[in-house]
Amino acid sequence: MADDTEGSAGGNQLQISLVGLFLACMVAGGVQYGWALQLSLLTPYVQTLGIPHALTSVMWLCGPIAGLLVQPCVGLYSDKCTSKLGRRRPFIFTGCIIICISVIIIGFSSDIGYALGDTKEDCTVYTGKRLHAAAFFVMGFWLLDFSNNTVQGPARALMADLAGSHGPSAANAIFVSWMAIGNILGYSSGSTNNWHKWFPFLQTRACCEACANLKAAFLVSVVFLGLSTVVTMIFANEVPLDPVEAKQQSEGQASGPLAVFKGLKNLPPGMPQVLIVTGLTWLSWFPFILFDTDWMGREMYHGRPDGSPTEVANFQEGVRQGAFGLLLNSVVLGFSSFLIEPMCRKLTAKVVWVMSSFIVCIAMAMVTVLSSWSLGDIGGNVQDAAAVDKGLKSAALALFVALGFPFAVLCSVPFAVTAQLAASKGGGHGLCTGVLNISIVVPQMIIAVGSGPWDELFGKGNIPAFGVASVFAFTSAVAGMFMLPKLSKTSFRSVSMGGGH
Repeated sequence: MADDTEGSAGGNQLQISLVGLFLACMVAGGVQYGWALQLSLLTPYVQTLGIPHALTSVMWLCGPIAGLLVQPCVGLYSDKCTSKLGRRRPFIFTGCIIICISVIIIGFSSDIGYALGDTKEDCTVYTGKRLHAAAFFVMGFWLLDFSNNTVQGPARALMADLAGSHGPSAANAIFVSWMAIGNILGYSSGSTNNWHKWFPFLQTRACCEACANLKAAFLVSVVFLGLSTVVTMIFANEVPLDPVEAKQQSEGQASGPLAVFKGLKNLPPGMPQVLIVTGLTWLSWFPFILFDTDWMGREMYHGRPDGSPTEVANFQEGVRQGAFGLLLNSVVLGFSSFLIEPMCRKLTAKVVWVMSSFIVCIAMAMVTVLSSWSLGDIGGNVQDAAAVDKGLKSAALALFVALGFPFAVLCSVPFAVTAQLAASKGGGHGLCTGVLNISIVVPQMIIAVGSGPWDELFGKGNIPAFGVASVFAFTSAVAGMFMLPKLSKTSFRSVSMGGGH
């Protein structure tokens, strides 16, 4: 009987095949497609609507706020959901619908602003602020982050529920693989400059080439997300939670959003240390995640979104090259995801996690050096030397590639360790994943609030944030060596991700 069932939902969850598990997780790829577009295109694009560079990071506050409020609560409530569709699919389905709505608002924000009177001039000649467009863009942006967080927690918990005898490492490898597929598709779309040629009807008086490219890429992401959601709803054949069991889980527990934070006292041993190291790790990553394409456009290609026509063209080219770098990063991420399990079995998850933090430390330091060199702060006025300039741009792309492996670790190892710790306590994976998300969103809030004004204060663009990121990566590596729980090598593979008991 142990081979046929897995007790993650009332003790009668049917064992799923590895192919079925892969298809059940397809929604992660659909969500990641849109997330990749959001990361690569939206920070540069919003500056064309009149939002200054120093405030673009503040716009990203919506992500951590949504993660802090939405994902832990969704994780808690999905643990106890008694819907006929199962515990996780109702939240996934609802979140995906809202994602589609928010993406359409973002894509058509310029047209909405034009209709509301931002300007009557054609976008080819008007370069001023478009406040209505910016307002709808930010509204869609925030709605997108709230809906993303509604889907991500239940999607990971769904993999935990369905993994069964395949184990946590296989489930996480599948999840990260879909993330890589979504990233490859999303960043390929972001690096393409031909969408406006393939869909010329998307160009309007309010929406020129760059805007039409963004609009088309997001509309394609809606189609892919819809397909991936349908596949997940079909293949993730959850067994509904018994209402009696759900009632037993709820007895003596607080209800409402504060229940998540009251549940912190019930975390399994070792989990607080995992939360601390996770927070430090994400502090080292968020400057790059938020500003990677903007960094390429400004520091490496010497462009400005609000400058002369030449500067704007240079900026857009840098953004596209940054998206191409993220595409290369995602290819490495996909291959690396299958190396994580054997490496963790051989070296332990703790060693792999610490090693990846040291790699990030070196990479962020190199980003700072390349930026300073490109801008002439070190090595002379090198931006006028074409050969050196080309070498710096190639080195920048090489850094995107080098960060693929540590990003695969970031996307899998903390969640696999959390799954093992949750399983050692007998379940509650949805809550543990939601709490882990708090240690991810708090660092993002810190970076979002501090990096933009700090960069503006020092007048160095994105450079100060990357320098601080290197320091945080080093701190994360040292903290990981002393604080992370020492799990056995074999447990990384054999402990089931069955959560939410």
